[in-house]
Amino acid sequence: MQVAKNTVVTLDYSVADFEGVLVDAGQEPLVYLHGGYDDIFPLIEEAVQGKKIGESVIVKMQPDDAFGEYDAALVQVEPRSQFPQELQVGMQFEGVPEGADDDDEDEDVLIYRVTEMADDKVVLDGNHPLAGMALVFTCTVTGVRPATAEEISHGHTHDGDCEDDDDE
Repeated sequence: MQVAKNTVVTLDYSVADFEGVLVDAGQEPLVYLHGGYDDIFPLIEEAVQGKKIGESVIVKMQPDDAFGEYDAALVQVEPRSQFPQELQVGMQFEGVPEGADDDDEDEDVLIYRVTEMADDKVVLDGNHPLAGMALVFTCTVTGVRPATAEEISHGHTHDGDCEDDDDE
């Protein structure tokens, strides 16, 4: 079977920067619904279109094709007193960027990582850790199956624990 619209594709993958430094070893296979459902970067989806199990592709992506450009406006310095005592660099928190509309509710919620700590200040970064990086995505198709009608209607794969699974 070939990768085509409305198939569920499984990829073994790794991601490196343009110098060849591994940034994601792809410990778990990537499983997605193929066919424009925004489950995977469009350039990767284009590259695996028509491939069969065992075939590999290498996709070079600029920041705009992957996790976007680094946005310095998403870095915030907050008082240390607003955080738990056990705070460490690398911890993550949900938050809303400064200046975001209160009317947008969930629309502007980001995951912020603690990147630095000083005596009474904490530096938070709302950028994806790979933002601003050109990346090389190497993958091998390890599985292709027809998507179920339910997966197609929901626009994503189901592995049995989807909260939408009982909606129909």
